[in-house]
Amino acid sequence: MDIIKFLFDFIMHIDEHLVELIKDFGFWTYGLMFLIVFIETGVVIFPFLPGDSLLFASGALAAIGGLKLPLVLLTFFVAAVLGDSLNFEIGKRVGTTIKPGSFLGRFISQENVEKAQLFFNKHGGKTVLIARFMPFIRTFIPFVAGASRMNYRYFLMYNIIGGALWTAVCVLAGYFFGNIPIVKDNFSIVVLAIIFISVLPALIAAIKAKFSKK
Repeated sequence: MDIIKFLFDFIMHIDEHLVELIKDFGFWTYGLMFLIVFIETGVVIFPFLPGDSLLFASGALAAIGGLKLPLVLLTFFVAAVLGDSLNFEIGKRVGTTIKPGSFLGRFISQENVEKAQLFFNKHGGKTVLIARFMPFIRTFIPFVAGASRMNYRYFLMYNIIGGALWTAVCVLAGYFFGNIPIVKDNFSIVVLAIIFISVLPALIAAIKAKFSKK
């Protein structure tokens, strides 16, 4: 429970925690930022780590000189692309051998893997790109892409495009809008709004799927 409480507080007040990290670690903060995004995108059992909100907060700090914008963009872009590539490889190696009672089986059901495979056969690479902007789903999609034996070069192309767009949109949004007084003074609400907007497409798709079955 303490870990959950810490993660919730870290996500909701990520701007304040990021300032503390910069004071404590200086240049090594870029390494910590890289690690968070790399794990969030690269390890399928860690979808709850902050992604969009971290990029937004980093962009806001870059605007006031706390971080260097080019380094922030490069750090997150490389972490996102390498993370998805690792997740793809993990999915390729173990995605089709997950047993219901295993450790990974608690997080990923075979039914969901099969549904995702059918979705990939229909929509292919654009799923990788779109999923980049959806928390939780962006951690699961590269894994399923690997399990579905998607061509890696094809995957990598959309991985790079998606990583570049995701990094640019989230970081630059924070850079240009993160220090507006109303945004800065209500950062927790902004974080919730970012999360809600990000998961909205998935919610709409789930609702449509439910009604279509009926």
